[in-house]
Amino acid sequence: MKTHRKDRLINVISLGCSKNLVDSEQLLAQLQANSFDVVHNVDQTEARTVVINTCGFIHDAKQESVDTILAHVRAKEQGIINRVFVMGCLSQRYKDQLMNEIPGLDGVVGVNNQSELIGMLGGNYRNNLVGERLITTPAHYAYLKISEGCDRRCSFCAIPLIRGKYVSRPREEIIAEARKLVDRGVKEIILIAQDLTYYGMDIYNRQSLASLLERLSEIDKLEWIRLQYAYPASFPTDIPEIMRNRKNICNYLDIPFQHISDKILKSMRRGITAKQTYELIDRLRTVVPGLTLRTTLMVGYPGEDEKDFQQLLEFISRVKFDRLGVFEYSEEEGTFSAHHYRDIIPQEVKDERMATVMKIQEGISHEKNQNKVGKSYKTIIDRREGENLIGRTEGDSPEVDNEVIIKGEQVLKTGEFYNISIYETDTYDLFGKAIKPDR
Repeated sequence: MKTHRKDRLINVISLGCSKNLVDSEQLLAQLQANSFDVVHNVDQTEARTVVINTCGFIHDAKQESVDTILAHVRAKEQGIINRVFVMGCLSQRYKDQLMNEIPGLDGVVGVNNQSELIGMLGGNYRNNLVGERLITTPAHYAYLKISEGCDRRCSFCAIPLIRGKYVSRPREEIIAEARKLVDRGVKEIILIAQDLTYYGMDIYNRQSLASLLERLSEIDKLEWIRLQYAYPASFPTDIPEIMRNRKNICNYLDIPFQHISDKILKSMRRGITAKQTYELIDRLRTVVPGLTLRTTLMVGYPGEDEKDFQQLLEFISRVKFDRLGVFEYSEEEGTFSAHHYRDIIPQEVKDERMATVMKIQEGISHEKNQNKVGKSYKTIIDRREGENLIGRTEGDSPEVDNEVIIKGEQVLKTGEFYNISIYETDTYDLFGKAIKPDR
């Protein structure tokens, strides 16, 4: 077992989305290059220094970040750890407040200040390591961030205030990183950005996700390319054909539609109508047979009356999304909606609407899973849990989607693909047996 020098051991705790995780992975690589020992998201560790990469997107995420900070400051007061540093979205927005209200912090930096943080920790930022990462996911998949920031101006969202304007990474830089990941054994790359479909507008003067996908799909031994966080307005018309025609681009798309009421969509400044939304979904499903469609919806937005909510329920029942998440509106200071609308929908109404949405989606998910019994799916094995193996199909992204559970008597290798025959399901999971390797 590897031993660590306590004074050189740093625990990096990453909260929030996968984009934050990539930032943490880059920090871990910088720390290792400075001869620090590092661990990631470890509860019980001898590390005397903790760096917390925070989320500041919505109320619940901010509360989790604050609670995590306070817990580690208390640990410092008890002598369990020596230093606590904070980075990320929450500290980008509330740096002064955090420093003033939590005096036990040793340093607070924002989202683009890793060099400053490395200096605070006693190291030197290595410019030659820009883009290098210490992968914290299982070795067979990794997230690949293709841009920073966002140029959209959705009324409820604080991300542009936190992360700034949209900045695409050059195509060649992304391809080089993808090749490097595959050389390390990564078989699935999950493309992430605040908005994948805007990629290239700032540096190529046109939406360039399609050409990027074409290049990525040519990388040898890259078996799955997955798209997350695609904006629905002005959705690139060439993406569905590429998804259908390129074997290693997963027939999977994550598009956060947020709502369907024209009144609410206009108030949210989403740039799309209900009619355009239905037309986009119909086209996607027509061009890409078997497409797994994930979305995120919001309930309790200011002005959402019962008629609007019923339209949302009709939308869910009509479209029957394969995967669906929902969150309640929370007022974020500095956003358009915070300045122009009052958050007057009672919390109990928001809770009730959220529960109603998820109840409908549970039925849809259960029905869709039942239809998979007796069929087989290419499945990658992510991990072992107790006596069972846990895998995912092409239609499932890590952490957020369904899983395939395989009883432990079968000897299968983590990170390998197998054909799994489904014999039983529940609302969100599939149960299967391997019938033969998918090679």
